[in-house]
Amino acid sequence: MLRTLAKACKDWGFFMLVNHGIRERLRNEMLEAFKALFDLTDDEKGSYIGTHVLDPIRMGSGFNSMTDTGECQCVRHHAKILVHPEFHSVPKPLNFRNISKQYSDCTRVIGLELLKAIWEGLGIKESRVMEALKLGLCTQYLAANLYPQYLNPGSAFGLAPHSDLGFLTLVYQNGVDGLQIMHKDRWIYVKPIPNSILVNIGDHMEIVSNGKYKSVLHRVVLDSEMVRMSIMMVIGPSLDAIVEPFADLVNANSPAMFRGLTYRDYFEHQQSNSIVEKRALNIVRFRTDN
Repeated sequence: MLRTLAKACKDWGFFMLVNHGIRERLRNEMLEAFKALFDLTDDEKGSYIGTHVLDPIRMGSGFNSMTDTGECQCVRHHAKILVHPEFHSVPKPLNFRNISKQYSDCTRVIGLELLKAIWEGLGIKESRVMEALKLGLCTQYLAANLYPQYLNPGSAFGLAPHSDLGFLTLVYQNGVDGLQIMHKDRWIYVKPIPNSILVNIGDHMEIVSNGKYKSVLHRVVLDSEMVRMSIMMVIGPSLDAIVEPFADLVNANSPAMFRGLTYRDYFEHQQSNSIVEKRALNIVRFRTDN
């Protein structure tokens, strides 16, 4: 199992998780709760729109309304809520708090178990990673994207090519195709196994693994007939943890590819700028003259 997981992380940057233990009813309740959130009036949602990227609750459209222009324009509505180490929730819809708490707790357990297996596959002791990255205070964001019907889907993306921050993103979607990943210089549709959770490798896994596992470049294309919704759980280190290649993976034959930077600073940089593939990693990438 560890070998299979390591191969998926190294060769693909994502995998499908089955038998994960998150009840189908809870997954669908979470989808419906987010749908009800998106259906609220602008006045009801207004206090969460256009706020700072590190605020615990944010709603908006595109990727970043302050920077969305030209090549990086995205057609989506989104909500992002910090649920760990401190739990936050919107007051409406009324059932949102209870459902999101259950969903967040389940996915955090799964995410940390996956990380434990990934560290083992990399030959890193879990206790040392937990201490260095303060994973007891891991940063966990619950997010949702709603991609509306778009009459001319070829003219814009739901979400332009990008990689995720954090270690892992756990994704559940409503069954409408649209997610594509870049694999060997080709865009490939991801068609999930029924009842599975998609797991993406994020930028901070690439940093910690010193480039052994690459964050996956992915995008969302629009559908002209159906609305697509997805729920993401992004799991990363503590905001105050300095993330850098783990010492056991750095040597004369494999020098450090990235410098250390707090997760807070990387988070703010990535979320405050235009979305352009994996450009955010350049803020920590060491450059070499060829």
